[in-house]
Amino acid sequence: MADSAAVSTASAAASKPANASGSDWIAVAAGALGALMATLDISITNSALPQIQGQIGATGTEGTWISTGYLMAEIVMIPLAAWLTRVFGLRNFLLGNATLFTFFSITCGISHTLPQMIAGRIGQGLTGGAMIPTAQTIVATRLPRHQMPIGMTMFGLIVLLGPLLGPVVGGWLAENINWSWCFFLNIPVGAALVALLLLGLEKGRTDWSQFIKADWIGIVGMAVGLSTLTVVLEEGQRERWFESSMIVWLSVTSVIGIGLLVLAQFVSKKPIVRLALLKNASYASVIFIVFMVGAGLYCVSYLLPQFLSGIAGYNAEQSGAVMLMSGLPAFLMMPILPRLMGRVDTRLMVVAGLICFAVSCFLDVSLTAQSAGNDFNWSQLLRGVGQVLAMMPLNQASMAAVPRDQAGDAAGLYNMARNLGGSVGLALLGTFIDRRNTFHDDMIRESVTANSQIGQEHIVTTAAGFFAQTGDLAYSKMQAISQLAGQMAQQASVITYSETFYVLGVALLLCIPLAFLLKKPAPNTPSAGH
Repeated sequence: MADSAAVSTASAAASKPANASGSDWIAVAAGALGALMATLDISITNSALPQIQGQIGATGTEGTWISTGYLMAEIVMIPLAAWLTRVFGLRNFLLGNATLFTFFSITCGISHTLPQMIAGRIGQGLTGGAMIPTAQTIVATRLPRHQMPIGMTMFGLIVLLGPLLGPVVGGWLAENINWSWCFFLNIPVGAALVALLLLGLEKGRTDWSQFIKADWIGIVGMAVGLSTLTVVLEEGQRERWFESSMIVWLSVTSVIGIGLLVLAQFVSKKPIVRLALLKNASYASVIFIVFMVGAGLYCVSYLLPQFLSGIAGYNAEQSGAVMLMSGLPAFLMMPILPRLMGRVDTRLMVVAGLICFAVSCFLDVSLTAQSAGNDFNWSQLLRGVGQVLAMMPLNQASMAAVPRDQAGDAAGLYNMARNLGGSVGLALLGTFIDRRNTFHDDMIRESVTANSQIGQEHIVTTAAGFFAQTGDLAYSKMQAISQLAGQMAQQASVITYSETFYVLGVALLLCIPLAFLLKKPAPNTPSAGH
């Protein structure tokens, strides 16, 4: 009996999967820190942009390239990360990226001209973009299947919180210290990252044959196509779209580049971007959903601060505090998320997340000119729950839907889809806001004219108040008319913001059927979606 018990205990121990080692977790922590640094820098300059523009002598339109340059380079680099990892080895590649990211951060911090700043931001985007998918690859390749939910939770939280923390950290540093510290902050973080990489990753060999035999048609096509597409999406609305010859030529160039990328799928043995992965219905569903959720994340991150600053009169720090409300559920759910991801059907979690995210948008459709930060508390908390429930399982499902040897390519396509969704979403959002705002402004002006009874009464009452202060009747009447015009423009903006939240909610609900295409996890299998 004793012998049989010992045998059964030994067999149970042998059948139990081994846990990740200490070096594995150090590697995961290194990848997570690199991804945090990269995602934080996507938006850290947003709040400090006025100070940066003033220091380097850039206009408002020129200053947008400080953000566009980073995003453009990052979207190009993300799909290249898997190939460059095979060329240089994971450790060498990440060490090089961490070092160069820190160098380019210093370049940005000491910039005195716009070209110098843009060059530094493009360098940051190229090196930072490589650290996002490699973090996901480390989780997929270094952790055993039963511990992957923990690693994917870490990665997912960073992807969610990085863009939220960016404006808050950037705004605080710009207001209380100096805008340069938005970039100098990366110096100690970069040093810590290098130390973790040296401890957690084994030395790898450089394989130059991978470089020589690479899919250069696809690489050139993707670099040209995605970079020009990003610029078109970012600058299209400001340049009045195809009324601008620059936008026309960039669009043509983008089509040619993407055409080369598609051609490479048929003529290259190992395409740089494996679009064939999209033949997998489960993985394709993940990509489309994360594209839409990425669009939602970026759009809300743009909409809410714009409303708070333009309508409620909030400064960057106050707006950041409201934005951080959506990050609170992520911290509160952190202890239970890995267990949920291991036990609850991926499809149910994604559906629940999409519903929560959509409902949070619908809660913001009744905005008024008197709405303030407190009016967004419930919608922000519910939005945070929705983002966590949708993004966390999607991170894991993207890895579980493909074999381990394709994890790098799958991670690159996944992260590219999320960021590209953000670019497309912001471009469509800008066009929608501009046109609907003009429409509502015209409608209000038609109904409230200087000859209407309501308009006349308002002008007379307001002018009387100004006349009591100034004693100048003509000036008081001009002030009253100007105030009325401002109020009408404000009301038009409020109506447009409400409509935009409604459209975002509907778009998220339309993604729900795709969630059911995700594979149902096998019984007692902790990796959802596999």
